[in-house]
Amino acid sequence: MSFLILLNDPAYGTERSYNGLRLAMALRKENPDSDIRVFLIGDAVSCALSGQKTPDGYYNLERMIRALITKNVAISCCGGCIDARGIEEASLIKGVERGTMSILATWTAELEKVITF
Repeated sequence: MSFLILLNDPAYGTERSYNGLRLAMALRKENPDSDIRVFLIGDAVSCALSGQKTPDGYYNLERMIRALITKNVAISCCGGCIDARGIEEASLIKGVERGTMSILATWTAELEKVITF
């Protein structure tokens, strides 16, 4: 089985991106051999910023993304979206790739299930 999780919401302010990453983690745990990919688009590109500081006991999307990368989950950010928000590639979490709509189109066609948040 293969899964594409598409995140649209900002890192904090709503829990949609958090829940999408939680699903990615659960899918990896339940399906260790599956192909799982996450694409961040729109305001969700802020999820991939390195150096996030959250209060103790509060979820931290940087830690979640780092954990997914170590579990071989591919994570890509929309390049146009990071450019539009003035985000430099150097400020992204190590292992997050700069993506394109072409990559998103390929992933969408290749993978069996597409889930959006």
